[in-house]
Amino acid sequence: MRSSRRLLLVILFLLALFLLFELLGIRAQFSLEWLQDLILMHPVAGLLLFVLLFALGNLIQIPGWLFLAAAVLALGRLYGGLATYLAACLSCIFTFFTIRYLGGNALRELDSRLARRLLAGLDRHPLASIVTLRMLFQTVPALNYSLALSGVRFRHYLLGTLLGLPLPIALYCLFFDYLAMWLNIANG
Repeated sequence: MRSSRRLLLVILFLLALFLLFELLGIRAQFSLEWLQDLILMHPVAGLLLFVLLFALGNLIQIPGWLFLAAAVLALGRLYGGLATYLAACLSCIFTFFTIRYLGGNALRELDSRLARRLLAGLDRHPLASIVTLRMLFQTVPALNYSLALSGVRFRHYLLGTLLGLPLPIALYCLFFDYLAMWLNIANG
């Protein structure tokens, strides 16, 4: 019963955060142009706000590719990719601690054969599993929530995130840079 309450707490928190950002009109402000302008407004403050907004955006279901595209268009594929990698890693860490604090390892406490089977695979190869999941799903919020609630050790989560994100981010950087050149959109 305790795990059900913790899962409900996580769901209510995420729903309340989503509704708050929606009602205040903040979610509607997230756009490619707005994020580009934010990054370019000041070399340090713009990037710090970019990182903070990536972390909050990840909690309220703003797709990570939007941040990546804005960074690549504003800073170019190398610096945009590096900024996104840093922001994505910090976002995943923030999400991990927030959701773990609220929900603990609630998925591990579920009385479900499927959950036990999935968690057993994660337990056997935690680092390889997280690297693979990051390469496939990058910073998808549902993945972050599930891993935080799974009881996986933070060191595996962190290392899996650090190792799993570079390849997909690099591929997206090349894609958005090529797309920008093809559409004749200026970037840094």
